[in-house]
Amino acid sequence: MKVDTMRRIDHLAGVPLCFLVTLLIKLLSIFSFKKPTDVKNVLLIELSEMGSAILVDPAMRKLKDKGASLFFVIFKKNAPSLYLLGTVPKENIFTIREDSLSSLVIDTLRFFIWTRKNKIDTVIDLELFSRFTALLTGLSGAERRIGYHAFHNEGLYRGSLLTHEVAYNAHMHISKNFIALVNAAYAAKHEVPYSKTLIHDDEIVLAKATISDKEKNDLHLHVKGVYSEYDKDKQRIVLINPNASELLIQRRWMPERYIELIKKILNDFEDTIILITGAPSEKEEAAGLKEQVNNERCINFAGQLQLSELPALYSISHMMLTNDSGPGHFSAITDLKTYVIFGPETPKLYGSLGNSTAIYAGLACSPCVSASNHRKTPCSDNVCLQVIDVERVYKTIRPTLEA
Repeated sequence: MKVDTMRRIDHLAGVPLCFLVTLLIKLLSIFSFKKPTDVKNVLLIELSEMGSAILVDPAMRKLKDKGASLFFVIFKKNAPSLYLLGTVPKENIFTIREDSLSSLVIDTLRFFIWTRKNKIDTVIDLELFSRFTALLTGLSGAERRIGYHAFHNEGLYRGSLLTHEVAYNAHMHISKNFIALVNAAYAAKHEVPYSKTLIHDDEIVLAKATISDKEKNDLHLHVKGVYSEYDKDKQRIVLINPNASELLIQRRWMPERYIELIKKILNDFEDTIILITGAPSEKEEAAGLKEQVNNERCINFAGQLQLSELPALYSISHMMLTNDSGPGHFSAITDLKTYVIFGPETPKLYGSLGNSTAIYAGLACSPCVSASNHRKTPCSDNVCLQVIDVERVYKTIRPTLEA
């Protein structure tokens, strides 16, 4: 389904359902006399953002360190992002198909059976704006239901389906906000709001992917198979990711500027080759960029790799420039120097946790997406990216190219 269709369903069906389920849960709670149990089987819910699977990893590792068994539910197309670090066992990952309304309904019903089969005692809803995930959390059957609550803010109505209502901090990186949800699960007493804890920077340090020499050599051979003149001992790979997910197309820096920048890099650094990366669906767009660059050292590499192969590609590359999208977070599990162009979102909240530098104009209107507007900006003129010209980007990345 299209993103706007899903948002419309989430609003039209989500609001009354959240209200009705809230009444149901409050009624059932009157007759519930269960004794509190320990945190054992923890389910995390994050459906739509692939990058969040990396940003939540420190929180998941904290749960594991405390002895919890981890489970995860995510949209099927985004599941491979969870495999990059392997923190959650594959058999504990439940996927929901979003390709049609019937698939969504069927998988949702399966989900409610699955949570009870796995004796889920704690659910952590990582989403900020989805009524659908609020309903999944509320009807999961878990003893502890943890997530963000609007309190006195004007946030989206998601009912009152949580046992542990956490205050989302819009001035703190999202990874620390995820840690706050974990801390709420282990709170010694009831709090309003959760989580009254101090979260240090060393709590959001990412684990690194383990990449074998064979994986690296296979990637060198793959690149040579696409560009026969490639010599790994004489040439450096520069990755360009000009795409962003359909959730927020305003994050895309203009294609003509990528073309100009690529030409500059190839002209000034003759030992570099450019790989234009992307998903299989982005091959055509990448082909158009390559054609306009008109240089044999610019290669259309979109759709060439599975997501699981990206860490190996990052490990043999010199640097990457990307829009604010998944690859900026995927590269964080390697040492690759990455530059991320931000527009309608802010690196203060969603910046990569890796070896990354944000390129951000910081206009008065930015960021223009948040939990309170369903991450749907009214803007159709992304000046926040237009003011970031080629010269600024080139000046920022040039020291790495000269290294």
